[in-house]
Amino acid sequence: MADEPNGSVRARVVELRRAIHRRPELGFEEEATAKIVEGELERLDIPHRRVARTGVVGLLRGGKAGRVAALRADMDALPLQERTGLPFASEVSGVMHACGHDAHTAMLLGAAHVLAAERATLPGSVVFLFQPAEEGPGGAQPMLEEGVLDDPAVDAIAMLHVDVRFDAGAVSITPGPVNASADELYVTVRGKGGHGASPHTALDAIPAASAIVLALQNIASRETDPLASVVVTIGTINGGYRMNVIADEVRMTGTLRAHDPNVRAQLEARVRRIVGGVAAAYGAQADVEIVYGYPPVVNDAELATAFARIVAGQGIRVESLPPTMGAEDFAYFAQRVPGVLVRLGVRNERQGAVHPGHSADFRLDEAALPIGVRTLVAFARAVCDGRLARRAARSEHP
Repeated sequence: MADEPNGSVRARVVELRRAIHRRPELGFEEEATAKIVEGELERLDIPHRRVARTGVVGLLRGGKAGRVAALRADMDALPLQERTGLPFASEVSGVMHACGHDAHTAMLLGAAHVLAAERATLPGSVVFLFQPAEEGPGGAQPMLEEGVLDDPAVDAIAMLHVDVRFDAGAVSITPGPVNASADELYVTVRGKGGHGASPHTALDAIPAASAIVLALQNIASRETDPLASVVVTIGTINGGYRMNVIADEVRMTGTLRAHDPNVRAQLEARVRRIVGGVAAAYGAQADVEIVYGYPPVVNDAELATAFARIVAGQGIRVESLPPTMGAEDFAYFAQRVPGVLVRLGVRNERQGAVHPGHSADFRLDEAALPIGVRTLVAFARAVCDGRLARRAARSEHP
């Protein structure tokens, strides 16, 4: 294959990935991971600095004039007890790299190896962004606040995300929305407590809450264009004291998700109208709180289409998977400059690499890692030399 990373780089990427996998760290606790990144960048003579507490930014300046590309990888793990049984499984109780961020970090370091070796002939510059806390509370915005896209001014940015929906050996590059927004919903329904034998003397919050749960589903089924994507999920319900006591309060939590920013913008008003109206119909009162989280990830259509052609030209199979309703704070980077989130196939049924991200059984086919390195390198080269010349207006406020 063209531009295949050499054997030493491939071996190093696997070695790094396994070292990071053994010592997973939660968001804003990635001290050991950041030290691995810093050590590797120092070996490559790539200047770097700390940002956002545990984030690392490296800057490789090429030997020729050109544009500026940014490549981003997330570093944090999840609070899960690993069940894979791998020889390099997590050595930290209750913490696991169950979403592939160990691989993301290792592949970005592999790309740094390849690009550093050609810095004399590389036009422009490459910014390497190693981000903390993607799984929460979010490391992208703190990095942006510290100017990681500003000096030098980045022209375009890309990231990879492993994906078990398709086999190792391919990537997916989809123009437009690829991930959904993720907002938190909190509802409190208040009634009047009483004895379970005398419901007529009380105001039961549980039937009111139950009706609210059902009514909220109308947002997706009857108030949103069927061709648009929206999720309204109630994930927890807590209320009541014992079997013969009428509950005076029920608390519910949930998630609101959408691909279209316009659909997302309409959700709060619809939720408040339905919750308030149903509660009133039952004689109850209800409070609604919505905590806004990550916005949708929207790939720059022109950039994604052009990059897909470049990747296919290197002999890598390119697919275009449908978007997911999962969220990613890469969205903030892609709001500031043209961006592309690329999915990397890591499925391998023979190896048991079939479990979705955020599963304690999650594993991936490491044969995909060199393909990820090649994809990141291809993006950096094409932005720096002007083949990916798309440049949208920079937003000052994500």
